[in-house]
Amino acid sequence: MTDLLIGPDGRARCAWGAGTADYTAYHDQEWGRPVRGDDALFERVTLEAFQSGLSWLTILRKRPAFRRAFDDFVIARVAAYGPADVQRLLADAGIVRNRAKIEAAIANARAALELPGGLGALLWSYAPPPRPRPRAWAEVPALTPESTALAKELKRRGFRFVGPTTAYALMQATGMVDDHLSGCHVGPAGGRDGMDGMDDSSEVREA
Repeated sequence: MTDLLIGPDGRARCAWGAGTADYTAYHDQEWGRPVRGDDALFERVTLEAFQSGLSWLTILRKRPAFRRAFDDFVIARVAAYGPADVQRLLADAGIVRNRAKIEAAIANARAALELPGGLGALLWSYAPPPRPRPRAWAEVPALTPESTALAKELKRRGFRFVGPTTAYALMQATGMVDDHLSGCHVGPAGGRDGMDGMDDSSEVREA
């Protein structure tokens, strides 16, 4: 239970979720909650890719700017981006101006449009069976057979910047797995029913 902290509100939560107000809001309201909407999941895939090599708090605080820059992550809109949009994004100081990641986001949108059943159906087909919550952060894996298989399938379908570790972080962020620690005040999300309405809440994970 050493990885749980009691906040000023008297609630026990995963220690990473008590670092800042941004982390606490995301931990309590979004992380581990099921997300199934294709555009909402595309946002998570994109932000996870942009986070690579950076603090997640940086991405969290830039999330509103990312949404403005990427047309609220509507897959069809991003898939239609051309060279002028790449230059526009490279000039946008509100986001992470990395050409490879920007071009990957556009390529991923195009790949998502080609999925027969949609992005949500593909991602959730790799969700593992429910398991007991971990007792300590040391029990939480960095990747799993499911995330490795998901990353391989995404790569086969043309996605970029989604390796096994990133795929597992995506699973955590979107409720495909529940890695809140045992004793955390955040209750189970109510099974695997989709919660597409989570689109407007903040997102973060352990940096």
